[in-house]
Amino acid sequence: MIDLLPLLMFPVLALFLFTGYPVAFVLGGVGLLFGLIGMGFDIFNFKEFFLINSRIFGGVVENIVLIAIPMFVFMGLILEKSGIAKELLRSLQIMTRKMPGGLALSVTLLGTIMAATTGIIGASVVMISLMAYPAMLSANYEKTFTSGTIAAAGTLGILIPPSIMLVIMGDLLSISVTDLFMTALIPGLMLATFYMIYIIFHNRQKVALHSPIQVDIEISTFEMLNGFLPAVILIALVLGSIFAGLATPTEAAGVGAFGALLLAIAKRKMNFKTLWKTCDHTINTSGMIFGIFVGATAFSYVFRSLGGDDLIIHFMNSFSGGPWLIISTLMLIVFLLGFFFDWIEITLIILPIFAPILNGLDLSGHIETANILPWFAILVAINLQTSFLTPPFGFALFYMKGVAPSSIRMNDIYKGVIPYIIIQLTGLILVMLFPAIALWLPTYLNQ
Repeated sequence: MIDLLPLLMFPVLALFLFTGYPVAFVLGGVGLLFGLIGMGFDIFNFKEFFLINSRIFGGVVENIVLIAIPMFVFMGLILEKSGIAKELLRSLQIMTRKMPGGLALSVTLLGTIMAATTGIIGASVVMISLMAYPAMLSANYEKTFTSGTIAAAGTLGILIPPSIMLVIMGDLLSISVTDLFMTALIPGLMLATFYMIYIIFHNRQKVALHSPIQVDIEISTFEMLNGFLPAVILIALVLGSIFAGLATPTEAAGVGAFGALLLAIAKRKMNFKTLWKTCDHTINTSGMIFGIFVGATAFSYVFRSLGGDDLIIHFMNSFSGGPWLIISTLMLIVFLLGFFFDWIEITLIILPIFAPILNGLDLSGHIETANILPWFAILVAINLQTSFLTPPFGFALFYMKGVAPSSIRMNDIYKGVIPYIIIQLTGLILVMLFPAIALWLPTYLNQ
């Protein structure tokens, strides 16, 4: 019973999460509960509760890298609430109107571009759903295809930098966030490309069925580019300054937030009411994330103190199939956890536990030891993106259903995401087998 005590923390955590109680309080509460239980078995000391506080204030609160999170959230929300994202979708529709599945392609491109601004899956999926559902359904796209396309495009924000998840992963694994951004860029763009290839092939025989976008004759190239270039240039400046070594991710986040604000003012899309709503939403989102940080710190400390790390490492070392079986098992664990937990809980709890296991693996001949953690972090990121789409508990699917038209059933959403889940699993396997897909860019830029 004592040996299994840390493992019992996970089913208890899952049970309380389904009550709908705030995740931050559930994580911290379960950690404190099992700390008290550990005291009863004399394997946890009361004084260790004070060490949890020192970890919170000496780690989470004082970590300057995490300052990037609220600024990246603010940048994405400014582009959304000011209407700049809607202008961007209109411009992309015009550019792709003559291609098979042109509107679906424009939605995917919008998701790719906005992925580099929000970094929060809920915000991306809701925003794209509100804009794309009416347009695609009125253009006679199937309900299932429409739902799958929107869901896949909205979840790209978890992978394409500057993803907030990558900022957190870099901190947890002690990896340079800049290098992690570079490692994620090509896999993220690869998945977006695979989506667009699928869209073209799916719609190549259906062009006549889809109502073409009505474009005013008076529209000029300048007006079209005016809706497209500003957001793209802002994102290019943010990522370019990071990759060129001119700014840290935290500094680039400040530049991006300020640039988005100036862009909204220049387009006369900003007023005090919009600014107030954006700041309020940014505070709520950031507070939620940092609250989960605090709760997860308490949970993970108690888990380790009860011997959870040793238990998992012993379990993994008992495998006779070698490092590839261990990697595959870890991927399966992350995939299954994605059915029930949000990415924040998974990364904050699982990555610190998995790190010692990964450091002990011998993958010589396939990947250099120094690159194992960045490579694994990207595998986890792709995996978690897939879990957002996986029925029955994919979080992105519920975000969509909450704002979808009444004619869209949950069954339509479930069916629509299946091709995109297959595409993402294919991308995961490709990055696993060919690490250079992820590692080529940081290696080249750091030479």
